Amino acid sequence: MGNTPAVLLTGANGGIGTPAALDLAARGFTVYAGMRRLGHGPFDGVARIREIRLDVTDPDSVAEAIARIERERGGQGLQAVVNNAGVIVQGPLELVPDDELQRQFAVNVFGPVRVVKAALPLLRAGAGRIVNVGAPTAYLPMPFNGPISSSKAALHSLTAALRGELAAWDLPVTVVVPGLVDTAIFTKAADAQRTVPVPAEREALYRQHLAALERSAAKQRPEATTGTVRAIAAAVTDRRVKPEYFSGANARVLSKMLARLPRPVRESAVASALGVKGIQAPRETARAA
Repeated sequence: MGNTPAVLLTGANGGIGTPAALDLAARGFTVYAGMRRLGHGPFDGVARIREIRLDVTDPDSVAEAIARIERERGGQGLQAVVNNAGVIVQGPLELVPDDELQRQFAVNVFGPVRVVKAALPLLRAGAGRIVNVGAPTAYLPMPFNGPISSSKAALHSLTAALRGELAAWDLPVTVVVPGLVDTAIFTKAADAQRTVPVPAEREALYRQHLAALERSAAKQRPEATTGTVRAIAAAVTDRRVKPEYFSGANARVLSKMLARLPRPVRESAVASALGVKGIQAPRETARAA
């Protein structure tokens, strides 16, 4: 492979991951495109992309992927790890099953940590960097988005901790903060929330809220992935790495402006935006709840 710089990117099969992998390959990187199932990726004929089986929740899968990269790269190491794999679990916390909450953290928190720990020898060898893909909800927790909000807050905290721990090796650690982007991940999350079996009497508690949330979601206008792809590329290529990279106006508004408002104002604004402000408990369920 000569002296071609290399990147490991998780969650490459779809969403932000696919265009990010293609963009980095076009910029001259060898991209190890991590995905849980091979043979379903859109990378046929792209010379610089190496599809690699990688399930961030499976320690054996992570170890095997890193071992393959080490064999192919020799002493060149990696120039970046981009922790992009993620899932969204949403809905009222009262109704979210424990295993779904655990899945949220298994993919969004423990997965990136597992990948980083395994890849650090390669990153040290390659004078590399770590790029985590976060979310505005790390700064602005939202009702009915408790699982994703808390998992991304944890990832942002771990990013800051790693930045300090790896400073002695001059290994930058940063986070890319997308806004509401036009990917299938939000549709999958909504579909999953609808199919989770919940006792009717419990679901009735939140029927008005869930209907309002669906109406609010229908009005949203997601941004194209282009801005997030550019932000990832900047995080990978900038000589002086910033602590954070924001993609699009809504990421900055949510992360920097709304999050800094006084708590009552902020929470009222969020409830209004979600369409749930002023909703009262149903009379027929209030006593049972």
